[in-house]
Amino acid sequence: MRRIAVVPGSFDPVTLGHMDVIARATKLFDEVHVVVVHNPDKHALLPIAQRVTLIEEAIEEAGISENVVVSSWSMGLLVDYCTDVGATVLIKGIRTQLDITYETPMAMVNRNLAGIETVFLMPEPGHSYVSSSLVRQVASLGGDVRPYVPHVVAKYLQGA
Repeated sequence: MRRIAVVPGSFDPVTLGHMDVIARATKLFDEVHVVVVHNPDKHALLPIAQRVTLIEEAIEEAGISENVVVSSWSMGLLVDYCTDVGATVLIKGIRTQLDITYETPMAMVNRNLAGIETVFLMPEPGHSYVSSSLVRQVASLGGDVRPYVPHVVAKYLQGA
């Protein structure tokens, strides 16, 4: 039986911390779905289709595309996507205690709704302070985002 996991997020934009979590998930599971989800509580910088493209390019650039599927999901529950693709696990990147506090209730509801377990992975310490919102702020003020995002994302943001 194939072990399939889903790594969901808004990825607006994808960061090196996200990429670290995705890369480690590919070593733990046979197939990893990176799913761009719409978050109505966040004001997006990039359209979902552009985020999917940038993630695909970053994954290719990182050499981890062999067992990764990139898609988006904006209708219905994330556990429905998991069920549709045969995933039994959600992977969530955790940077701080605040992330754990935010993610734990969702993990419990996802398990209750569909039997989907959640696994928390921490990024490398050098990436633990970076968030997409911080990258958006630095980029909007003309700062250098190269230390925080994959090369393809930095290139896109500098031209956007």
